[in-house]
Amino acid sequence: MSLAIGTALLSGCSDNTGSGDAEMDKFISNLMSKMSVEDKIGQLNLHSYAGFRSAEKVNTDDENIKQLMAGQMGGMYGISNVNTLRQLQDIALQTKHGIPLFFGLDIVHGHETVFPINLALSTSWNMPLIEQTARVAAIEATATGINWVYSPMVDIARDPRWGRIAEGSGEDPYLGGEIAKATVLGYQGYDAEFDSTEVMACVKHYALYGGAEAGRDYNPVLLSRQEILNGYMRPYEQAAKAGAASFMSSFNEFEGIPASANKYLLTDLLRDTYGFKGFVVSDATAVVEMVAHGIGDLQEVSARGLQAGLDMDMNSDGFVGTLKKSLEEGRVSEADIDKACRRILEAKYKLGLFQDPYKYLNPDRAAKEVFTAETRAFSRQVAQECQVLLKNNGVLPLKKDARIAVIGPLADNASEMAGTWTMSSHSGESVTILQGIKEAVSNPNNVTYAEGSWFMNDAQLESDLKYGLIGMFMPDFKPAPVHTTPKATLTAEAVAKARQADVIVACVGENAMMNGEGASRADISIPDAQVELLKALKATGKPIVLVLNTGRPLTLVWEDENMDAILNTWSQGSEAGHAIADVLFGDVNPSAKLTTTFPRVIGQLPLYYNHKNTGRPHGEFEKYVKFRSNYIDVINAPLYPFGYGLSYTTFEYGDVKLSSPEVTNGGKFTATVTVKNTGKMDGKEIVQLYIHDVVSTSTRPVKELRGFQKVDIKAGESKTVTFELSTEDLKYYDHELQYVCEPGDFEIMIGPNSRDVNTAVLTVKAQ
Repeated sequence: MSLAIGTALLSGCSDNTGSGDAEMDKFISNLMSKMSVEDKIGQLNLHSYAGFRSAEKVNTDDENIKQLMAGQMGGMYGISNVNTLRQLQDIALQTKHGIPLFFGLDIVHGHETVFPINLALSTSWNMPLIEQTARVAAIEATATGINWVYSPMVDIARDPRWGRIAEGSGEDPYLGGEIAKATVLGYQGYDAEFDSTEVMACVKHYALYGGAEAGRDYNPVLLSRQEILNGYMRPYEQAAKAGAASFMSSFNEFEGIPASANKYLLTDLLRDTYGFKGFVVSDATAVVEMVAHGIGDLQEVSARGLQAGLDMDMNSDGFVGTLKKSLEEGRVSEADIDKACRRILEAKYKLGLFQDPYKYLNPDRAAKEVFTAETRAFSRQVAQECQVLLKNNGVLPLKKDARIAVIGPLADNASEMAGTWTMSSHSGESVTILQGIKEAVSNPNNVTYAEGSWFMNDAQLESDLKYGLIGMFMPDFKPAPVHTTPKATLTAEAVAKARQADVIVACVGENAMMNGEGASRADISIPDAQVELLKALKATGKPIVLVLNTGRPLTLVWEDENMDAILNTWSQGSEAGHAIADVLFGDVNPSAKLTTTFPRVIGQLPLYYNHKNTGRPHGEFEKYVKFRSNYIDVINAPLYPFGYGLSYTTFEYGDVKLSSPEVTNGGKFTATVTVKNTGKMDGKEIVQLYIHDVVSTSTRPVKELRGFQKVDIKAGESKTVTFELSTEDLKYYDHELQYVCEPGDFEIMIGPNSRDVNTAVLTVKAQ
């Protein structure tokens, strides 16, 4: 069937982008009236491209083509080659109804141009900047044929043992909600129409995946409804209200029901409460994995998923393989199938694919709009705002004429700069830290380099991390040895070069495979071999700047005590080395602040700033007292609190001033603080506002973020920062799950982080 015949058969839509709902409904109803039950079920099936390994078992090319030609596929994901995607679209248009495919891909923190990992992006606290990263990613994605991105990942995570904390925005639901909204708008734009540079967002992982017990991937979530509504759900809600086109169900269970079959999550909250109008797709093989959860065989879990509100099955063949039988047996209704099919067809309609199936398949765009000088320059700008200065005893910024020894296994490692969940074909072209430093100094000959150490002492684990994914799908694969030079030799070389330098820049931390999916860690310290290197460098007596590459908070007590400066760079992306050098040498004053709490020891986990008090509270910095809520062997305080981050200048906060000490419930008020730059360098400060409900019918956290502003303040200058709030910002879900602001006293706290705040008291009076 030709394209012309295919679109004629679908009739009734000369231009379906920007049309009203009535026109869309008429078009889709007309199409569905011609479709058999099998045709409708086929639209609910999604598979990865054969070369993209997202599960132990994926379709071969032949299996994909067979399903596609039979009308048993609604979309495909895992490839961004325009020519290949055009061929697949050609096949789809030759099927009985000529329904086009949409094409998806995991585009998590940039596409070909890589931005800092999402956890790093969140530390910028810069919503316009984050929105623009999504905008650039959408332009690059659509230039390579993609119109559906599996992003943003908005899961709140309070336990850094969980590897996927790297993909999210930290531990706070308010900040996470603002970032979720900004990212969706960056991908999709501000109206209902999709132009050829905009993509459908897919919000993941719905829901509560970041609350997995013990930080172990795929684990159950053991939380109450009240706790999730107050502490976890806001980012999903904000994404839905921003118009996200799709959501992805998560692997975990909640209240004994896997998320992919959880009606409370998929329908009661997402659709009925948050007003979500798009479609929900499962994560890869999440449907068949419900069998292992123990709630039924593939037919049973597929039926339960559909009835709960799941619309599309990724990589399980559960829907396409069992729903017809379930319909015949009365386990599901045709109305259930129609509802899901309509949601998929609506998404294609809104994308404009019925009007032009090749809208996103322009082979000329990729050469002009992907990985350009402009996008790389923007990546550098973003990365400059995503590095948290954790410690500095005056060694930073570095002098450009100093003799610098750049040492460590991450110092000259381009591929590791991109971080986890990166599919860019340009990852190997990322700027290394060594390269960035050499280009920044006045004389590159003053910069020496040594690898210094193995990545970790366990060669087998290091090999598994580096090659395990390949070995999973290629049983005969024999990886090359990861340790080829004796560690003592590497360290001796590093120490010798360090002794000849004025300052050491030690580049250590985690590699990309230590973060992301399936990368939970029981020990979140810097790997052992690298710590041994740091101790050898410390023995030289030279000042050491620790440049930390990581995807999660780490335990850094020894490092904090022994390093002269610690710059947490996370994973910075395509322009990592340049952006890191910009900060190291003071061309950019660091301004990022933590969005996760850094523990002192693993035994404190989970550790998060917005915790609740106990009946026997104990001060964070107080020593052990019997029969108090504390540890025998460590103080309660984190090493670095939420919101923390240093600058090359200093800021002084004045008292918090309220527009009135009282407000009537339903009313508005302002909170104001004067911030002075008391140092000698211009800087950006992230001013944070927290609240505490002093007395409430249900217990409340000791602090909750409710506002922030990032302000530029010149050296010696003072700025007045004003927050406009209402009692709506003081609400919470009570024990009856009602969203309320209860009359009484509220502490309004403003400061540079969650620990160091000034406080005023506001009284809310009943109406």
